[in-house]
Amino acid sequence: MDKFLIVGGRPLEGRVTASGAKNAALPAMAASLLTDQLVTLRNVPRVRDIITLRSLLDEMGVDSSITHEERGNRLEIHARKLLNPVAPYELVKQMRASVLVLGPLLARFGHARVSLPGGCAIGARPINLHLKGLERLGAAIKIEHGYIEARADSLKGAPFCFDTISVTGTENLMMAAALAEGETLLENAAREPEVEDLGNLLNEMGASIEGAGTDTIRVRGVARLHGADHTIIPDRIEVGTFLVAAALTRGHLILDEVEPNHLGAVIAKLSEAGVQVRERAPCQLEVESTETLYAADVTTHEYPGFATDMQAQYLALMTQAEGSSVITETIFENRFLHALELTRMGADITMDGRRAVVRGRTPLSGAKVQASDLRASASLVLAGLAAEGETLVDRVYHIDRGYERIEEKLTKIGARIRRISESN
Repeated sequence: MDKFLIVGGRPLEGRVTASGAKNAALPAMAASLLTDQLVTLRNVPRVRDIITLRSLLDEMGVDSSITHEERGNRLEIHARKLLNPVAPYELVKQMRASVLVLGPLLARFGHARVSLPGGCAIGARPINLHLKGLERLGAAIKIEHGYIEARADSLKGAPFCFDTISVTGTENLMMAAALAEGETLLENAAREPEVEDLGNLLNEMGASIEGAGTDTIRVRGVARLHGADHTIIPDRIEVGTFLVAAALTRGHLILDEVEPNHLGAVIAKLSEAGVQVRERAPCQLEVESTETLYAADVTTHEYPGFATDMQAQYLALMTQAEGSSVITETIFENRFLHALELTRMGADITMDGRRAVVRGRTPLSGAKVQASDLRASASLVLAGLAAEGETLVDRVYHIDRGYERIEEKLTKIGARIRRISESN
């Protein structure tokens, strides 16, 4: 099991180019199942979650290839035919987003067998809304032996209102409705940029979708979709992580190939904490920390609010801010596992249900810590960069799920970090 060895205390200086968003690339890969023509995706990050979904598509009989380009990676997917419309537990348990194949399989092939995702380290994320929505479109669904069995001779467009906002639920129903007969109206839909990006791809494939990226999405079904060549949007969470890294290490970074409009809540909160973030060009941000950081409360919300995927990194930042801050997590009920590890490094954090009270500014010192999920691992790496001495972060396979070559990117901007493999 790989680990990161970090020697902290050095400001980060230089330039970082954002990778493509894995949370946009994953539904785009699933959308390739909707056509028998070639779908080309550019700026795809080479991270573990992409590899997992590609393995799932390969197992179904889908042809795919990946090529490194100057900006990101080009992934070509050609679902000419399908040998096996099954998403097995062995792959779904590695990544819950595998459930995104359910809607496309049902829409194009009329049946799908997808494993239930099972538990998750950061709390329950039920897929009942996916199933209710697909049933509203005319699918017959039953759950047997841990698998979702879905069938439909043809899907029919219908109105559907989400009880609670679901990003993957919105994406699954958008893809299913794209090939349904008639019009589907999705209300209380997720507004994330990744949902908008999927809508853009589907329209490039010949779909008729309006409102993707708003809370009301109108999908007029078409008989068939064709291939497309699509560039994935920048990863706003990776960019936010590097913004915090610069602030936490008292550094100065230029971030290229970014989309500042996707980072409004994060930039506003960092500015409140005393971090200087400037838009230098349409796709470029500059971040510079000041000597003093100030405590600022934050509450996570669905987009365009402060992203839950930035909560762990922001909490690490607040350990070095003057005063006390309250971090409130509203999306997941068990997403403060990193707080216990940060206290091992000297942080003063008190837990109260879905609230964490952080008292700064406490010196951080290197320690052996263990990652519990993707964003928790990022917060521990950031803390290690700011801490005195050596930090050993275990279970970094979590961070490999969503950050492309993060140790290489950090090394290029002055971090002292290296990967220790089991074979070393």
